[in-house]
Amino acid sequence: MDWVTLKQSEMYYQNMANTNALIFAGGVGNRMNSLAKPKQFLQLYGKEIIIHTLENFQNNPNIDGIVVVCKDNWIDYLKKLLKKYDVDKVKWIVPGGETGQLSIYNGLCKLEKHTEEDSIVLVHDGVRPFVSDKLIDDCIESVKKFGSAITVVPAIETIVSIENGEIQTITDRSKCYHAKAPQCFILGELIAAHRKALQENLTNMIDSASLMKYYGHSLHTVSGNYDNIKITTPTDFYTSRALYEVRENQQIFGL
Repeated sequence: MDWVTLKQSEMYYQNMANTNALIFAGGVGNRMNSLAKPKQFLQLYGKEIIIHTLENFQNNPNIDGIVVVCKDNWIDYLKKLLKKYDVDKVKWIVPGGETGQLSIYNGLCKLEKHTEEDSIVLVHDGVRPFVSDKLIDDCIESVKKFGSAITVVPAIETIVSIENGEIQTITDRSKCYHAKAPQCFILGELIAAHRKALQENLTNMIDSASLMKYYGHSLHTVSGNYDNIKITTPTDFYTSRALYEVRENQQIFGL
């Protein structure tokens, strides 16, 4: 069997080396109106948002290691938090870049130095703390079967395109989904796409799914949950507090 045929087979994907999470925590929180701290370091029920996020991957037995992309001047603070909460699966911390895409590339380069190119990488937002164990596992299984996993949820409101203040088209909502995270790939394939983008001076792709689709990769979807929110605004923050309380009550009362 030649390499191309092997790569396209389920056998190839089922025998990948290991699985790592790349957590992007390089934002500054402009939409949060937080002047003192980046949003990922704000506290949610007594614990920093980034720690809530990391603990989901720390506690999943299928995750071998974690690389965190962090604002350079907050790396020392993050290290103290990791020690405080005993998050020992974080093996590497790297500084972010000028854009989200470049920040993720920095994390991928670190993984490339320490893991095999056929390993799985789950790209996730540091301010998306409600990712579930099941979703992480489903994403890993999708990459093993198909080579990719993009978390999606159905659109629940009408999607329109606007030009000069007027609605031009209304899209059939039944065909529309919101792409969320994790977004998961084979490390070697994702970093190769990043390098192509750099060669072509494309440095501001909105997410990994957009980048991979741009370079012709097939993207397979995994069903996510609506409560897997990204905390980017004050409204998101107060919503996350309510979600956290609901989850706590479910555990206490066995709901």
